[in-house]
Amino acid sequence: MESLYAITTGILTACGLFLTLRGRSFPVVVGLTLLSYAVNLFLFSMGGLTSNGAVILDGNGSYADPLPQALVLTAIVIGFAMTAFAVILAMRARGDMGNDHVDGRQMDESREERR
Repeated sequence: MESLYAITTGILTACGLFLTLRGRSFPVVVGLTLLSYAVNLFLFSMGGLTSNGAVILDGNGSYADPLPQALVLTAIVIGFAMTAFAVILAMRARGDMGNDHVDGRQMDESREERR
């Protein structure tokens, strides 16, 4: 189970970094969202993966650690706010500049055709 979490976190991080480095604003927003999902999985897995753990500590047996769950919940709220801000910023940049390139410059025609 731990290897599945590690592989999934690595794939989400790699895809998020790839999309964040793109030139358009929409892939950047999707890349930031994937990076926040990877951070959530990382925080959740750092708490230790216990199956059939008790929610409330009763003195004996294993229990689920509530700290990673609280951190993930906080990270979800912060990630949602960051995504909403990035979408509004991209919409404003598109309206003001007339394009959705991250640096605000139009690409020349010959370079656009090669892609």
